[in-house]
Amino acid sequence: MTNTDQSPISYAMDPKEQMHVMKLMRMARQDILGIYHSHTATEAYPSPVDVKLATYPEVSYVLVSLEDPENPVMRSFRIESEQITEEDLVVEGD
Repeated sequence: MTNTDQSPISYAMDPKEQMHVMKLMRMARQDILGIYHSHTATEAYPSPVDVKLATYPEVSYVLVSLEDPENPVMRSFRIESEQITEEDLVVEGD
């Protein structure tokens, strides 16, 4: 997706691209499970802007803090009606 903010510290999706991708996902019977982004200088917790922009209450919002680059922290949340609930996060892989 194109970052319409054209900024290294904020991100906004192009609405036309977003609608196109959502249409393709519906056609493929796919659902959004999560949305993730990093906080480069703060903790892995939703900021007021994150909460304001959280429009999908059914998905997980995964935040990665790079405040300490040697020890990144990853946490997951549900955000609904400005209510923030942390959820367990399990990372699997090889």
